[in-house]
Formats: sequence, structure tokens, C-alpha cells
Amino acid sequence: MTDFGVCMFPTDYAIQPVPLAKAAEERGFESLFFPEHTHIPVSRRTPWPGGGPLPKEYWHTHDPFVALGAAAAATQRLKLGTGICLIVERDPIVLAKEVASLDLISNGRVILGIGGGWNAEEMGHHGVAFATRWKAVREKVLALREIWTHDEAEFHGEFVNFDKLWSWPKPVQAGGPPILLGAESKWAYERVVDYCDGWMPIAFRHAEFPEGLRRLRELAARKGRPFDSLNLTVFGAGSKEDDARRMIDLGFHRLVFSLPPEPAEKVLPLLDRYAELARKLA
Repeated sequence: MTDFGVCMFPTDYAIQPVPLAKAAEERGFESLFFPEHTHIPVSRRTPWPGGGPLPKEYWHTHDPFVALGAAAAATQRLKLGTGICLIVERDPIVLAKEVASLDLISNGRVILGIGGGWNAEEMGHHGVAFATRWKAVREKVLALREIWTHDEAEFHGEFVNFDKLWSWPKPVQAGGPPILLGAESKWAYERVVDYCDGWMPIAFRHAEFPEGLRRLRELAARKGRPFDSLNLTVFGAGSKEDDARRMIDLGFHRLVFSLPPEPAEKVLPLLDRYAELARKLA
């Protein structure tokens, strides 16, 4: 069975998180994802992976956990995801508490999508070295799991280091919310198998998905991880039925449709069209 979700930059000028979350749940969507950028440096030199000028939503977005907390309070069933959380820019002790708190408040509805990020200047403002960001991502994920699953957690690594600590609440979901890696590089598959619960690539790279899934299956078998235990979510699924069916046929468990950061009068009709597409694909 395939699940269907939506994602949107939750900006100060778009439909706000509460009415969007309510509308998504009313239309039968399984999940709602919000991305993250703490800020955008004015002197940014790193090119945007999407090409061209950087869209303004990147520096107008709400904090994802504040926005998802509001969405949690306004819904009953909708899963609440980050797509993605820039984990390298966050303190893992604080992040562990934020995610666990949201999971408790929502009664276990959190999905933690993570990534390494692309904006070197933004990371630099947080004291993160772009060249070593993926090593930091791994340690922070492992540190989160330690805090979520142990009464007295400790972690000693190159980028994360803390002695035994107490931290509650613990997540409702056993072992913590599922962690999905949003990345498509040649190293992504090994990282998914090593320390994540699933893969969340972007749909415009769909031509690479068959080889990526083959590689992911191969690595999972080599490391003794059941491939079927990995959640496969495709981000930014298009509005064409044939393309969506192709993703389902490849084995993706969740399709997430992209919404523009616009007012309700523009977003809700598109949400209706995606809901109709989801019904055809179900």
C-alpha cells in the first residue's frame, strides 16, 4: 500500500501551518512535510542546486518544529515530517528533546527527514565545516538514538561529545521516529543502510532510481539489514499519473507532492488535485 503526503515551505506569506495541516488531513493525506533553513547569508556564494536565483522562500520559512507542533495540535492522524531537517546545524541534545517532545505531543506521528545540506555559508554561520558535514550527520544521528533509547545516555565522537545525561520525554515511537535520508549522491545508499531507516530522494532524479534501489538492496544484504525494513519515500512527486505510477512500481512506499508557498486560494485547489490523483493511484 502506498501512502501519499504533501510538502511545502511554511513561509510567513503562505497559507499557515494550521489551516494547511487541517486541509491535508481532511483530504486524506497521510503526511505533511516542512523543510528547514535557519537563514540565508546575504553574501552566499554556493550555487543553488535547483539552478538560477535562490527563491525567496528559503529565507522566509518558519522553524519546522514550531510549525509542525502547531500542525500536531490541529490534527489527529496526519504524520508530521521534516523534509529535510538540517541536522548539521542543530545541537543534537536540543534536537533530541525537540523531536521527542513533538512525538509525544502528536502521539507518535513524527518522521525525521534529514540531510547534509548544500549551503556552505549557512553552515559556516553555525560553525559547521562543509567538508566534514557528513561525518557530523552520522554522529548526530547516533547521538539522537542514544538519547531516545537510554535512561542515561552518553556519546563520545569527533563532532558530538557528552557524558552521561538524563533527558525526557522519550519518543512514543519505539527507538525514536523513523529517520529518512534525503540525499542522492553515490554515498547515500551506504549512509541509509548504516544509520537511517529509509531513503527519501527527490523525484527529478527519477532516472537514477532503479540503479539506486539496486545499490541499496545490495548494500542492505551485505550488511545483514532486511531491505524491506527500509522506508522508501520519494519527495516532490509530480502531478502526472504515469510518473507517479512508475514510482509506485519501483517500490516506493510514500509519494510526497510539492505545494508552492502561496496563499490558501492557490494552494487548496492544487491540494484537491493531488488528493484526486492519490485516490486514482491508491
